[in-house]
Amino acid sequence: MTLTIQIPENVNTILNTLKEHGFEGYAVGGCVRDAILSREPGDWDITTSARPEQVKALFRRTLDTGIQHGTVTVMFGKEGYEVTTYRMDGEYEDHRHPKEVQFTPNLVEDLKRRDFTINAMAYSPETGLVDEFDGVGDLERKCIRCVGTATERFEEDALRMLRGVRFAGQLQFDIEKDTLLAIREKAPTLVNVSAERIRTELTKLLVSDGADRLMVAAQTGLTKYFLPEFDIMLATPQNNPHHCFDVGNHSLEAVRHINEMWREAKVNGEKNPERKPDLTEKEHVMLVYAALLHDVAKPDCMTTDSAGINHFYMHNEWGADKAKKILRRLKFDNDTIDMVSRIIRYHDCRHENCYIDGQYSTKGKKAMRRLMNRIGADAMPLLFMLQRSDLLAQSDYKREEKLAKLSAGERCYREIIEAGEAVTIKDLAIGGREVMALGVKPGPQVGKILHFLMELVLENPEKNTVGELTREAERKIQSESKEEAAE
Repeated sequence: MTLTIQIPENVNTILNTLKEHGFEGYAVGGCVRDAILSREPGDWDITTSARPEQVKALFRRTLDTGIQHGTVTVMFGKEGYEVTTYRMDGEYEDHRHPKEVQFTPNLVEDLKRRDFTINAMAYSPETGLVDEFDGVGDLERKCIRCVGTATERFEEDALRMLRGVRFAGQLQFDIEKDTLLAIREKAPTLVNVSAERIRTELTKLLVSDGADRLMVAAQTGLTKYFLPEFDIMLATPQNNPHHCFDVGNHSLEAVRHINEMWREAKVNGEKNPERKPDLTEKEHVMLVYAALLHDVAKPDCMTTDSAGINHFYMHNEWGADKAKKILRRLKFDNDTIDMVSRIIRYHDCRHENCYIDGQYSTKGKKAMRRLMNRIGADAMPLLFMLQRSDLLAQSDYKREEKLAKLSAGERCYREIIEAGEAVTIKDLAIGGREVMALGVKPGPQVGKILHFLMELVLENPEKNTVGELTREAERKIQSESKEEAAE
C-alpha cells in the first residue's frame, strides 16, 4: 500500500542512524495503526535488525529497559523511544511471558508474533508500509482480528484477550468471529494475569468512548475472572419506574455519561458553570469506576414489595464498602479507593431542600454544609458528576425534576464556597492552639471542643469569627467543668 506517515523528528533520527550503519529500522505497532487512523500516537516504538548491543553503540544515551527481550530505550532529552530487535518468541509456559526469545534478521517473523493485525504493521519512509496480515483491511472493516490462529495467540499471552476488548472499545470496532470464539474458549487462562495488568486494560477501556464493550468481556466469560460482581449486576433487574435497565447496563450507561461530561468539561468547561473544567486524568478514572460500581451492592440489597416493585435500601452504603474491596483487589492506590468509595456512599443524596415548589431555595444550605463536612469539599464536584450520570442513565420518570434538584444542589454548593463558609474543622476561625490557650490540656478534649464548634458553625456559619468561637468555647469548657464537679 502506498502510504506516507508523518514521523516525529526523533524517530526519523533513529531510523536514519540505523540505516546509515547498515541496519533496518521501522516504526511498528500502535503508532503505525494510530497514524493511519489519523489519531495522535501515544508513543512511537521502533523495531530493528540491529542487536541490542549494536543499538547501544549507535546512540549517546540509552537505557536497558528490557534488554533481555531485545529492547533498548533511546533517549533524546527527557523523551524515550523503545528500540527492539526483531525477535521470535519461544515457548510460553505461564500464558503470559515467553520462556525465551530468539533474535531474527527477518521483519515478517517479528510481526508474526504480535497480537492483532492492526498492531502488526511496520513503516519506514524508505520502504513504506509493511502489512503482511491485512491490518489496513481490518482497520477499514473496523475489525479486531488476531495474527494467525487466535487460540495460539491467547494461549501465549492471556492478557491479549482483554487487550482485544480494550482495542474494540477505544476504536469502537467489532471483534472478528474466530477471535471472539477463542476469547470465550481461553477466558479461564486470564487467572494467570496480574491484577495490575488487568486494571490497566480495564481502565483504558472504561475511559474510552466504547466503554460499553465491557459487555463483550462479560459475554465471553472474561469478567468472571476479574469482575464477577458485574455479571451479577447484569442479572439483576430493577423493576422500578425510575429505571429502564438492569443494574449492569444502567451502570454502563452511567459510565457513558461520565465520559461525555468529561469530554464536554475538557472542551467547553469554561463556558459551562455546572461542570468543573479542570478535571484531572486521575479524577476521570475515579469517576468511571464510581459510575461502574455505584450500584454494585444492589443485588445484595434487593427487596420486592407487594406491587412487584424492587427496592434497594442501603445499597449506597453497602456499595461503598464493596467498591473498596473490588478496587483493592485491582491494586488501586489509596487515594482512588478513598475517593470512589466516598462518592458512592453519598451518591443517593437528593438535595431536596435546595429545590422547593419548583424553584431554588437556600433552605438546603444547612444540609449541604453537613454533606460537605462528611464527604469533604474536594469530593463535591465529582459527586455531582456521578449523580448527574446516574440520573441520565435512569428512565425519564421525573427526570426533569431530579435534574432541577441536582442543579439547585450544585448552585447551593457554589454559593457556600464563594461565601467562604466553614465546612471542615480546618476552616474554623480558631484551632487547637487557641482552645488550649483557654486552659484545655492537650488531648482528646481539644478535639471534642473543636467538634462542638464545628457543629455550631455548620448550623450558623455567621458565628465563624474568632470572638464568637472563643466565647462559645469558653462556655462549653465552663459547662463541662460544672458537670464534672457535680459528679
